[in-house]
Amino acid sequence: MTIAYLVNQYPKVSHSFIRREIAGVEATGIRVVRFAIRSCAAELVDEEDKIELKKTRFILEVGAVGLLVSLLQVLVTKPVNFSKALWLAVKIGWHSDRGILLHLIYFAEACVLLGWCTRDSITHLHAHFGINPTAVAMLCRVLGGPPYSFTVHGPEEFDKATILALDEKIQRAAFVVAISSFGRSQLYRWCDRKNWSKIQIVHCGVDEIFFQEALTPVPEEPQLVCVGRLSEQKGHLLLIEAAGKLAAQGFQFKLVLVGDGPLRNQIETRIAQLKLEKHVEITGWASNAEVKQQLLASRALVLPSFAEGLPVVIMEALALGRPVLSTYVAGIPELVEPEVCGWLIPPGCPEALADAMGKILQLPVAKLQEMGKTGFERVAQRHNAIVEASKLAMLFQPNTEFPPSLSTVNTPQPLAISN
Repeated sequence: MTIAYLVNQYPKVSHSFIRREIAGVEATGIRVVRFAIRSCAAELVDEEDKIELKKTRFILEVGAVGLLVSLLQVLVTKPVNFSKALWLAVKIGWHSDRGILLHLIYFAEACVLLGWCTRDSITHLHAHFGINPTAVAMLCRVLGGPPYSFTVHGPEEFDKATILALDEKIQRAAFVVAISSFGRSQLYRWCDRKNWSKIQIVHCGVDEIFFQEALTPVPEEPQLVCVGRLSEQKGHLLLIEAAGKLAAQGFQFKLVLVGDGPLRNQIETRIAQLKLEKHVEITGWASNAEVKQQLLASRALVLPSFAEGLPVVIMEALALGRPVLSTYVAGIPELVEPEVCGWLIPPGCPEALADAMGKILQLPVAKLQEMGKTGFERVAQRHNAIVEASKLAMLFQPNTEFPPSLSTVNTPQPLAISN
């Protein structure tokens, strides 16, 4: 059996979870071919990503001439399918925020993809993210390509479900993967109930190596770390406001921001305005090994997101025995239990964020280690990359039935509510 993965950009600094998933699927004996729409090779810092880069083919590298040739080939050899797919591209483009022209480009990309799938004898196509990769996979299917499935992470797919034609993509898919119970509930909102059985939960995971190492003790040093793309949804500007409050209260601490992105200049400006240069450091993009070291050097991970799916870095932090401070957003409460393996605060509240950060800086190391150990056990149970990939591999098998057990394995149990 040969399947293909399709991602907008792959490999990518923030998409190590896809690399782990592919490795896990391959470990089951399935051959995996990597396709991406475009490359972001210049950003790569991790050696494993650079190895994946050599295994990946990029659709847009065929150029305008290649796109046109593929269009003509499909028009001549599959005129009926060509017409159906072209109409679908126009229909979903008409209602989208990106317009018909961009969807006609997706259509041309689907023609290239069809040729690649045919030459590689691809039996199934799996896309990550319910945006343009899934649109291309769907159009490829209408052209006569293999059945497709896709993983929805959020929050973009949930914010723009109608203009992304999410219901159409679900209806035509062989199955759809949600990464959390919250994600599955949002997909239920946007599709016909008859398609609910298609939606299966497969968690993102961390490598088994995380579970084979002894937990490193939590350091005494008052360091906190935030790992993520520097963008609006991650709440970095709010985090800087909270750091300013801590500094004004006389706390001695260091806050490390691991990542880069479009908000970096604004964040740096605000750091300077609040005179936090001695407290806050931005590292830029980092390799997996560097991220791991920053987590180990910190008392806790802080991620004050406004919108999310279920961030993999939370799993990584807990797997390393570091508690997590985050927000009551999306799938995060399914993993982070307040006062057990971390803390949850209302999103958008700098006062609550500052109070929680101050608490972490003052807590005894023994308490932080106890919470970290509990977090490790939760991740080992629910987010082992090999285990989760094996679930996905089962779904890739032809004529798969979707038993309820697949959607409920490792689903968090409701928390007890005390009076």
